[in-house]
Amino acid sequence: MEQAINFKKNRNERVKKKVSVFFKYFLLILGTLLMLYPILWLFGASFKSNTEIFKSIWFVPSSFDFTPYVEGWKTSSQYTFSTYFLNSFSIVIPKVLLTLISCTLAAYGFARFNFPMKKILFPMMIATLFLPGIVTRIPMYIFWKNAGLLDSYIPLIANSAFACDTFFVYMLIQFFRTIPTELDEAARIDGCNSFGIMTRVLVPIIKPALITVALFQFIWTFTDFQGPLIYISSVDKYPVAIALRMALDTTSADFSWNKNIAMSIIGLLPSILIYFAAQKHFIGGSTAGGIKG
Repeated sequence: MEQAINFKKNRNERVKKKVSVFFKYFLLILGTLLMLYPILWLFGASFKSNTEIFKSIWFVPSSFDFTPYVEGWKTSSQYTFSTYFLNSFSIVIPKVLLTLISCTLAAYGFARFNFPMKKILFPMMIATLFLPGIVTRIPMYIFWKNAGLLDSYIPLIANSAFACDTFFVYMLIQFFRTIPTELDEAARIDGCNSFGIMTRVLVPIIKPALITVALFQFIWTFTDFQGPLIYISSVDKYPVAIALRMALDTTSADFSWNKNIAMSIIGLLPSILIYFAAQKHFIGGSTAGGIKG
């Protein structure tokens, strides 16, 4: 009798557990679909006609028409999106490289060396994290205007050479601090100077953090709209973000939404591909310290 009661009790517990797991997965799948729906709709709309886009909320097109991609790439100006993509990479690549070099040097200095006024300079640097970016727009614009460098990419890139991205510097400092200083001392005994310790010992250890920095900077710069809008005035120097806005002329009676959506999809691809290519290191760099154990 007692065995029958225990068997029934265990069976009920197994059923409750299965029902609980079912509802958890059901809610997770439902939430995933809700979050993915805008992206799926955007992708499906890029193959639809303008009429079909506003006719149904279903994301699967009646037929896959690649004309919006072909026609959208040509743009309404004398330049194609090839020019705008090259312009974007002309800004993004040097900015990412300069950010990695300058932020690593600054973080290494704060994390490993004691120098005069360090206790004042470090809080001042952290305080700039709370400074809204819009505050520096006007003085920086006046500075670059007086330097005669407007309508060039230098105002968009040069700041990264001086470790002005405080968030990245702070993040790398935290990674450097997780690495035991005994490694520095061992490398110094083997004949390494300070620069050698950083490049040969510490940088390989914080590689996940550096990949995270590069990924964030790539995405933020590639999708930046305000910066190029302020400093760039020539159409042939526009990056993709401004080219997409330039194509969004809704006052035109025959405005082609499908072309603009198709180019938006193309504009998202570099960031998505870079993210998936570096996903393993990105997640590791976001969640782990600079060294394990």
